[in-house]
Amino acid sequence: MVEEGRKYVFDFDSTLTRVEALDVLAEMTLRNKANKDEVLKEIQDITNLGIDGDISFTESLERRIKLLNAHKDDLEGLVSELKQKISKSIEENKEFFQEYADDIYVISCGFKEFIDPIVAAYDIPSERVYANTFKFDEDGNIVGFDETNVLSSHNGKIECLKTLNLDGEVQVIGDGYSDYVMREAGIADKFFAYTENVHREKATENADFITPNLNEFLFVNDLPRKVSYPKNRIKILLLENVHPDAFENLSEDGFSVELVKHSIPEEELVERIKGVHVLGIRSKTQVTEKVLEAADKLLAVGAFCIGTTQIALEAAKKKGVVVFNAPYSNTRSVVELAIGQIIMLKRSIFARSSEIHRGQWFKTALNSQEVRGKNLGIVGYGNIGKQLSVLAEAIGMRVYYYDVADQLALGNAIKCSSLEDLLSVSDVVTLHIDDNKANKNFIGEREINQMRDGAILINLARGFVVDIPALANALKSGKLGGAAVDVYPEEPRANGEFTTELQGLENVILTPHIGGSTEEAQRDIADFVPNKIMDYINSGNTVDAVNFPNIRLPKQNKAHRFLHIHKNVPGVMAKINEVLAKYEMNITGQYLSTDPEVGYVISDLDKEYNKEVIKALKSVEHTIKFRVLY
Repeated sequence: MVEEGRKYVFDFDSTLTRVEALDVLAEMTLRNKANKDEVLKEIQDITNLGIDGDISFTESLERRIKLLNAHKDDLEGLVSELKQKISKSIEENKEFFQEYADDIYVISCGFKEFIDPIVAAYDIPSERVYANTFKFDEDGNIVGFDETNVLSSHNGKIECLKTLNLDGEVQVIGDGYSDYVMREAGIADKFFAYTENVHREKATENADFITPNLNEFLFVNDLPRKVSYPKNRIKILLLENVHPDAFENLSEDGFSVELVKHSIPEEELVERIKGVHVLGIRSKTQVTEKVLEAADKLLAVGAFCIGTTQIALEAAKKKGVVVFNAPYSNTRSVVELAIGQIIMLKRSIFARSSEIHRGQWFKTALNSQEVRGKNLGIVGYGNIGKQLSVLAEAIGMRVYYYDVADQLALGNAIKCSSLEDLLSVSDVVTLHIDDNKANKNFIGEREINQMRDGAILINLARGFVVDIPALANALKSGKLGGAAVDVYPEEPRANGEFTTELQGLENVILTPHIGGSTEEAQRDIADFVPNKIMDYINSGNTVDAVNFPNIRLPKQNKAHRFLHIHKNVPGVMAKINEVLAKYEMNITGQYLSTDPEVGYVISDLDKEYNKEVIKALKSVEHTIKFRVLY
């Protein structure tokens, strides 16, 4: 529990606020000056020199005030600006400041004129704010500062804290030199380097604890806080060079994120996965049972692609690991490539282009046809197949489709009752089937023989669904008039050398698995998957999870949220509620979803709880994972 008599000393600039107040004041007073940028930079440079202790604070203050050219009337506007720039985690933990108001002090080299009105909203009275004060001339211009105030001098915070002579353990929370020297001087017991707004090497090197936000500080001290577990302690490992926006989105939300440019083989991943809470991958990394077994902290896997066969989904579910993917984000990119390839192949564009590159001119209509009026056979009428159907029809193609599931036709598309029916009627066959292992060699010699002579085959689905030797033979013999292949049975882990039997064949377009690789698609994926991950970690939502019961939860409102994943066997729910009743927990909302293997129950509770209730819930028979959110 909380140590009696502990005192908390906060810095103001770049700690309680996201900014240095004098820099903001400079922005205001220099707004219409021609040399604004130049003066602002000079002020910021002087600020940093003072914060790092490279010049005396007194010198830093004198030089900045001369450059400011500010007036008493500017302070009201400054306070309004600063109220909008309170540090995010400070703002969300207002209750801590209110509850521990008697133990909180602000010691700042800033000025009481703008600090007092800001911290008053956090129940910190003026008498517990120690800061400088401005000097004004008779016209109200700021001309200096009270030089008798100890905080206007170098290492003034040390003298100030000494004078206060605080009882109990004294903890200092700040971002710069003037904060950590209080600990160095032995008058503070601990220094927390606050890095939410600015990361200063000198401060972090001299810190007892690095605290990227107030939640971390409160967690370390077992104090009341907005979130049960600080996000900076949640480690996310992103592999295979996922779009940098994913890194930005997750980092901005406060998570610790590591980005690796390549896939990691199983043996190495078994080691790297330890301590990781969220793993982000694309199609090459194999998340096997062995990897999941080694994953001691793993909560979720994000597949930054459509397919999920590279993940042992059932094993993940049994471990309580939720898997998300991006089933829609690259749909348009794949469809546009398919349309482009259909047109290029029907017009023999690549053959003509290669001739020109070799210095040959061969103008001919031979093997060059419009796509209008041709029959397009779409195998797999899911998201991609449907959108392709609409666009193909818009350019005048007749669309046929085949799908093992019962899919409603869009536009004038005609459903075929068998694959053979579709193959026999199509001028172009394009594959958009899933990565089910049963689809291996889905198109083989037999199916190719059922296609029209001179037809074109496009595979933007999975490499193993087409028998490559059979396709190569059909192209060489003239049975097929062309092909476009973007995926292969075996693909390299990284860019480099690659061989396939299809190389060198005329009227064959070969691309290196780039169907969904557009800037737009990668940005969409980097937005969609992290949002799903953040929604699950932050609130427990499992909407769009691939391997888990889907629950859409209302927003938490001043409640503790217990998330319980268990084997789906009779009686677990009753046992959970027995525990909650025993500890007199008042349930304000409860949500349950199950599938044949697992159950996922969320209980929202409106009061403080005895820590024993958590032990009891974790001990309920058949529990897989348990988390608390508040």
